[in-house]
Amino acid sequence: MRPAFSLIVFTTLSGLGFGLAAIIGLGLITAPTTFWWMVYNGVALALIGAGVISSTMHLGHPERAWRAMTQWRSSWLSREGVLAALTTILLFGFAVDGYINGAPNFALGVAVAVLSLVTIWCTAMIYASLKTVSRWFHPLTPFMFVGYALAGGLIAAVTMDAMANGGASVLTQPALLALLSAAIVALIWSKQAGAEGSGSTPESATGLGALGPVRMLMPPHSEENWLQHEMGFVVARKHAETLRKISLGLAIVLPGLALLAAASSPVALLVAALIHVAGVMVSRWLFFAEAKHTVTLYYGQRH
Repeated sequence: MRPAFSLIVFTTLSGLGFGLAAIIGLGLITAPTTFWWMVYNGVALALIGAGVISSTMHLGHPERAWRAMTQWRSSWLSREGVLAALTTILLFGFAVDGYINGAPNFALGVAVAVLSLVTIWCTAMIYASLKTVSRWFHPLTPFMFVGYALAGGLIAAVTMDAMANGGASVLTQPALLALLSAAIVALIWSKQAGAEGSGSTPESATGLGALGPVRMLMPPHSEENWLQHEMGFVVARKHAETLRKISLGLAIVLPGLALLAAASSPVALLVAALIHVAGVMVSRWLFFAEAKHTVTLYYGQRH
């Protein structure tokens, strides 16, 4: 499918923001002062907000986006919207409560962490629930989203911890473990997801399989239509493999080396966090670009 830059930014930044919110909510990062407490939470809120705003950029009528939240009984998109709003409000209240009382509320923090992870899961399920896109319809898809979100959240937490407290953070090793786990899940997903194809063919799609192989005699349109433009995006396999290596190098390897070699340097960690974000964006571009919708079978493609 054609990658939409707004969705790439949305899934990357909101995932990072909710991942950081989960780390803060669980009390895994300690703020030395109330100022830094608000900085921690402010960064998480800013990332979530930037992601949500970006998600509306591809809509023809962004002012109607709120209507998507009304179908939460049946739509993962709607559930994500409801949970994202609820989590954001709760995170803001959690931050203000901690600022006023001088200490985070444990129960509120756990609620923020749980809702943050569930929101990320719902974001992933928007794609993982689509049987018509075999690349996305895989049980590891939501785990990949959650894995990258937690890894990014831990890198951000380690960076801010080094800025606020000085020295290496106690979260350095958990961040390395999260990066390794995210890499393993992403590699397994990239090899398995959609590997067996869609399960459909032009013969099954047209119902003409009994007559023999089906091939297109002439294109159904004189020019590319919307379905072909949006659903039939093609990326060469060799380019996809190169981009996959680049994404893993940026999102996993370089941040991991920075955590190992410069865990007490705020500047190095900040650069590592930005590199991680760039790597996740490349991964998200591939996530969309490699997806093939079964509707493209009607236009002669096989997958």
